Amino acid sequence: MPLATPRPPCSVLLLAGGRGQRMGGQDKGLLKWRGQPLIRWMHAMTRTLTDDLIISCNRNQERYAAFADRLIEDEQHDFQGPLAGIRAGLSVARHSQMLVLPCDAPLLDGALLNALLGKAGERPVVVRQGDYWEPLFCVLPTALSAHLERAWLAGERSPQRWLRQLNPSEVICEPADPRLANFNTPELLANGVDGSTS
Repeated sequence: MPLATPRPPCSVLLLAGGRGQRMGGQDKGLLKWRGQPLIRWMHAMTRTLTDDLIISCNRNQERYAAFADRLIEDEQHDFQGPLAGIRAGLSVARHSQMLVLPCDAPLLDGALLNALLGKAGERPVVVRQGDYWEPLFCVLPTALSAHLERAWLAGERSPQRWLRQLNPSEVICEPADPRLANFNTPELLANGVDGSTS
């Protein structure tokens, strides 16, 4: 279920800019789960959170446009990973906090998003499972844009390494928490439904 607009207001960045290697090169956000493109599920979950819904996509912009207030793409077009999308998102986000989510996690719920947004402040907030940080489920102060830019220019490409430097706050989830399931392989996505992009 979508949740009410959080306070303080936030921007939302949905990451759909990957090359989809584990999907045979298909655009993950446009693959269908339970009859709808994954991006539509993520849009429904986050639309009421923000007046600044950003989608990072490096192809099929005309199909993503209906689900965003604006689209962004990586500065370089060689698929440098999710940190490139986060970098682009931080540079344009209109609010002081930016909720970052992958495009292929349709089982997220309002309770987890509220937990992340409820801790928003001067430090990043990141989901943690055991010893592992889940850096694509996070809330970032947009003031970190300059810090990320310096790290990027120094060669950093790992969201997890970058976030670890910043002493993030954590939202702890169980290791098998289904809400964090990424439908990033054909087997996970299929689950008895059509996974085509048509």
